[in-house]
Amino acid sequence: MSAALRRSFNSLEVANYRRYFVGQLISLSGTWMQTVAAIWLVLSLTDSGVAVGLTTALQFLPMLLIGAWGGLLADRIPKRRLLVATQALMAIPALSLFAVTAAGVVEAWMVYLAVFAMGAVNAVDNPTRQSFVMEMVGPDRVVNAVSLNSVIVQAARIVGPAVAGILIALVGVVPCFGLNALTFIAMILALRGMDPERLHTEPVAERAPGAIRAALRYVLRTPELALPLALMALVGTLGFNFQVVLPLLAKFSFGGGAMTYAAMVSAMAVGSIAGALINGSHGRTGPGLIAGGALAFGIAGLLAAVVPALALEIPALMVLGGAAVTFAATINSTLQLAVSAEMRGRVMALYSVVFLGSTPIGGPLAGWLAQSYDPRAALLMAGASGLAAAWVAQHRLAKLRARQLPPATGEHVVA
Repeated sequence: MSAALRRSFNSLEVANYRRYFVGQLISLSGTWMQTVAAIWLVLSLTDSGVAVGLTTALQFLPMLLIGAWGGLLADRIPKRRLLVATQALMAIPALSLFAVTAAGVVEAWMVYLAVFAMGAVNAVDNPTRQSFVMEMVGPDRVVNAVSLNSVIVQAARIVGPAVAGILIALVGVVPCFGLNALTFIAMILALRGMDPERLHTEPVAERAPGAIRAALRYVLRTPELALPLALMALVGTLGFNFQVVLPLLAKFSFGGGAMTYAAMVSAMAVGSIAGALINGSHGRTGPGLIAGGALAFGIAGLLAAVVPALALEIPALMVLGGAAVTFAATINSTLQLAVSAEMRGRVMALYSVVFLGSTPIGGPLAGWLAQSYDPRAALLMAGASGLAAAWVAQHRLAKLRARQLPPATGEHVVA
């Protein structure tokens, strides 16, 4: 057990990554705190599931529209310098929401505008962070580091919503936005405190016309990249809409409030952390694990859709969170190991597009299903997407194995 735990945290032996880990945990906790507050604010202002879906869609729409160009910037600009800039810019929408809510003049359209602005910056920040992992830890630790990145995200999903739920219940949403603006300072300090000599810096991409099209062609002719991205697109669009589904499930299915919503988000996060640590301790990635993760996600989604009581829903969401992070982290690691260095930013941008940028399509659909039928219908859709992805992966993988693809596309074991 102790050896497995050491393997789970292997990347923290790298000093630069330790700084990144702490800075990201603080920054993302603030982001999740703001996310919960913004969604709950819109739900309070509109009492509409479609409005909640629209809020989430606007947050991720820029990723769908310009995420690929964000990846191109990550390939052309030193990643650490670019991340300092994006973290500073992300504080502006948070401060804007703090101002209008503190003044008591907030309207739904203001929240929409702020989350869209934050999404626009995130369209550059996210693929840069995804591709920066390799520079911090190198290829031998990238599977572990990707899993620990999932731990960061999921731990933030516990801390942020928990703090938001308490603040909203006691004093309202206003402090959530102000505190989030302050958390970006931690990430900027972490980035500026890194030792650049210890980074595995990759060469920047040459400036040439058609760089985005070149990345798309590269992915389409590389099955070990195309298949994981296609599966992530399927599950990301129809299954990864928890920001929309969970508040509606809390309010309409279980008659709860902000604390019930925060408990559901935290339950998923606890399961996700467990899944990420297990995945990181194994140090493996590959198509077989992708298929298994998709199957587990599908079964867990159907389970969460049918349990009748909140006491059963909480553990079901834990299982769903573990399956979700295992599926997504395995795809992320597979892409990181298979892609060439000069294409890393753009390919990880495509991953971000199908992972986050698919929400503007899936979010409103999940919101409409929840409002027109029942929030559980959106969970049924999530479960079905996982089962479909598992079926497609299993059949496609048989063909890939028959073609004897290179080692990075099979079970990749990291020492």
